[in-house]
Amino acid sequence: TIRPVRRSYYDPSSAPGKGVVWEWENDSGTWTPYDMDVGITIQRAYEKQHPWVDLSAIGFCYVIDFATMGQINRQTQRKRRVRRRLDMVYPLVSGTLPKSQSWPASPGAAAAPPVPACTCPQCLLVMSPLAAQGGRRQAASTPALSSAGASGSPPGVGSGKGSRASLGTLNRSHLQRLAIAQSRVLIASGVPTVPVKNLTGSSPVNPALAGITGILMSAAGLPVCLTRPPKLVLHPPPVSKSEIQSIPGISHSCRKTTKKQAKKGKTPEEVLKKYLQKVRHPPDEDCTICMERLSAPSGYKGPQPAIKPDLVGKLVKCSHIFHLHCLVAMYNNGNKDGSLQCPTCKTIYGVKTGTQPPGKMEYHIIPHALPGHADCKTIRIIYNIPPGVQGPEHPNPGKSFTARGFPRHCYLPDSEKGRKVLKLLLVAWDRRLIFAIGTSSTTGESDTVIWNEIHHKTEFGSNLTGHGYPDINYLDNVLAELAAQGITEESLAQEKD
Repeated sequence: TIRPVRRSYYDPSSAPGKGVVWEWENDSGTWTPYDMDVGITIQRAYEKQHPWVDLSAIGFCYVIDFATMGQINRQTQRKRRVRRRLDMVYPLVSGTLPKSQSWPASPGAAAAPPVPACTCPQCLLVMSPLAAQGGRRQAASTPALSSAGASGSPPGVGSGKGSRASLGTLNRSHLQRLAIAQSRVLIASGVPTVPVKNLTGSSPVNPALAGITGILMSAAGLPVCLTRPPKLVLHPPPVSKSEIQSIPGISHSCRKTTKKQAKKGKTPEEVLKKYLQKVRHPPDEDCTICMERLSAPSGYKGPQPAIKPDLVGKLVKCSHIFHLHCLVAMYNNGNKDGSLQCPTCKTIYGVKTGTQPPGKMEYHIIPHALPGHADCKTIRIIYNIPPGVQGPEHPNPGKSFTARGFPRHCYLPDSEKGRKVLKLLLVAWDRRLIFAIGTSSTTGESDTVIWNEIHHKTEFGSNLTGHGYPDINYLDNVLAELAAQGITEESLAQEKD
């Protein structure tokens, strides 16, 4: 897949120019940086000492409150923590600001003014053969200078064929040392490698760099021959319809989800009453939702639930204690499906459902074996979710969302444990827990369909990316991930009931 790329320039007084990064806390407790333009907008308001900034002007339904360092969703009133972090300052460009560079280049586009060369090993690796080639062209088109000519070179340097050969030799030697140094760094970092053969032996390099490294080393005149890296096998050999089999013990071969499950029709207070015991004498601890003492009223500042802010309750299974006010607010900001998940230990009360957009899940057996499972055939799962418009349960209601990479093909061994995983994945699909709408961790794209903490194997005949076979722990790991979402063998019995 070929996609355009571009290089942008930012003012030194902007957030990237100062090394300022604004981040928001996601559900797993890790921090995600805002898009560059969003971070610049937040930083500009912060520097002007505004108490808050409304991001709706740039297409996001969030308000950033600098007093509490929180992000508030204008639709759902859900709050997330934000933080301001200092990172490395973007490199300065001297002289006239170059035009933004992009690829593919538009036909007839004027060349941008030169940018000062970077001196990192990767850029030197690229620029050395180009500099050598440019020097040879210039020497070929310029009359030879005398030994003490205008260049200021010492006697015997800078003229004739010998000097060009010396320049080429110097750059080749320098480039070779850089390539070996780069390989050693990659080895030390534990990156998977393939061998590159040259005159001095073999030096491992990253598979993603092997091709370009060979091109660059060849451009510098180095005798290099790359071995072909292992082939990434994402899909099995072609399978005819007659070879596809249904899965014994599992009815049908397709499931669809259309819309959000119906609400239970009970108030939040009625829902939570089933899972709580009142605590008359709160312990001297913080409520982990609002971070105020349990002996003091709730510190939640959003829309006020119809419950007293000083009441405290204990969840019956895990015994964690919170302000009832905070739990009701948390429930109102969630899926409101009759379930509750403890924010401290993630214990699930009721039946947890998600916000997966509408789509289709197909599943069947194909007559090929996965690496590490030669004794059985393969279960193929095909997920297909089209792009659409976000509903009220999604991060930005009313805004369109994208769905990249669909249909997505996933694989399980057709073994007893593999079929068990499939049955539980069907429950997860029906409960809308396999996908969600959010920000992609691989591309950085927001408002797109992403995986939702239940890992799948999308690589069929290899495991170069970590998303394939053999992987002796995968089935056990995915069973644990399903259990964390409240999906166990007991769920299968509940679904039958």
